[in-house]
Amino acid sequence: MSHPFPTLTAEEAAELIPHDANIGFSGFTPAGAAKAVPTALAQKAVREHEAGRDFKVGVLTGASTGASLDGELAKADAVKFRTPYQSNPDMRKSINEGRTRFFDMHLSQVQQQVRYGFLGNIDYAVVEAADVAADGKVLLTSSVGATPTYLNKADKVIIELNSYHPKQLLGFHDIYELRDPPNRRPIPISNAEDRIGSQRVWVDPKKIVGVVETNRPDEIGGFTPTSAITQKIGENVAEFLAAEMAAGRVPSTFLPIQSGVGNVANAVLGAMGAHPDIPVFQLYTEVIQDSVIAGMKEGNIGFASGASLTVSPDVLQDIYANLENYQGKLLLRPQEISNNPEIVRRLGIISINTALETDIFGNVNSTHVLGQKMMNGIGGSGDFTRNAYISIFTCPSTAKGGAISAIAPLCSHMDHSEHSVQVLITEQGVADLRGKNPEERAMSIINNCAAPEYKDLLLNYYNTAKSGHTRQSLDSAFAFHKAFMETGNMQDAKI
Repeated sequence: MSHPFPTLTAEEAAELIPHDANIGFSGFTPAGAAKAVPTALAQKAVREHEAGRDFKVGVLTGASTGASLDGELAKADAVKFRTPYQSNPDMRKSINEGRTRFFDMHLSQVQQQVRYGFLGNIDYAVVEAADVAADGKVLLTSSVGATPTYLNKADKVIIELNSYHPKQLLGFHDIYELRDPPNRRPIPISNAEDRIGSQRVWVDPKKIVGVVETNRPDEIGGFTPTSAITQKIGENVAEFLAAEMAAGRVPSTFLPIQSGVGNVANAVLGAMGAHPDIPVFQLYTEVIQDSVIAGMKEGNIGFASGASLTVSPDVLQDIYANLENYQGKLLLRPQEISNNPEIVRRLGIISINTALETDIFGNVNSTHVLGQKMMNGIGGSGDFTRNAYISIFTCPSTAKGGAISAIAPLCSHMDHSEHSVQVLITEQGVADLRGKNPEERAMSIINNCAAPEYKDLLLNYYNTAKSGHTRQSLDSAFAFHKAFMETGNMQDAKI
């Protein structure tokens, strides 16, 4: 049965949304993100600005989105605030220039902060769906993210009914929303594949003001092929985990994996799948990406739970053409479930995330370039890192052709402290930081993970620093960063 709701053009839907509205958009990465309405909203903002009128809206999502949402709204200077995470260059520019207020949030906390009212009223929810029924049951597309909460809390709802995504996706979502304290109960997930919720999201049909019909793919580009460096990082991770199994610290049946998004993460999962001593494993993670699907086809990955299906266009087309092969193997959940600390701790998840920068004591910067410019945001890395059975961070030891050392005397910004980071892995090697004091951590990181051209500088820093439990020099802690800003090369640091 077709839906009974008014059919609108994207432009007509955008006209309904006033200046200063707060909008909860679907999307966790570009997967499942609203596309047509935010683009039309950006065009409306341009017209309003040209007429001398203010027009900006608050933008809440699951995580990052695509160019049609973050990109178009940022270019139109139409965003008064943005949360919880972004990766679009135009949005990043707007944030770093101070034109858009950005609050960087742990992704597991977004939905409850919206429910608690900490982020203000949600005036509109703009949500992509594969189907919507007369009774208000909404079938989501390639992500869940924070969409159930936005639908629940919004005053009004606009549905982007996207026929690119098949209605046969029914059964690939597990929608479960937490109660608020004091009525919260334990989340009944004891295994990665446990189902606990419904296949669709229900929204009060009286709130649905219109449906915009589209046929648009997710705006996900291809991933860069594995390089020699990312391949070596992946192999180092796989060797470390195989050794943990041999030592009896990881069970022979293995433990669920959480993996960040991107080229390093793809390389890591590929290397784990290829390692002869690592058995078929499962993922309980945020983002299901290309390497997960490849691992399933190769028989190395048995199941994956996440908040989004963030795969390249060809891979998504292949999944949609063979959905029956993935029934019972892929499951999409709300982000407060996919990233929930309670479940991370219960399942004994091994977290593997990417660092932008680390220091010699094991503190990690995931978000800020030179401590100042926001890159993307903390995302879900903190949700997993703080609660993982083993928390691993990976990164290439250098960047910019060796002009930047990813390992510095002191992080220019800290997202994950030494208390949460257990293992650091670069293409150079592995630093196991468990049970080590600051001196032992520093020696392990410098000797095993730093690039050869930076080892002497880092050792010199540590040896000349003043005494104390953590030997740190306030005079030269940021010498690497100062050198890069002055000469363009951290190797010129004066320690």
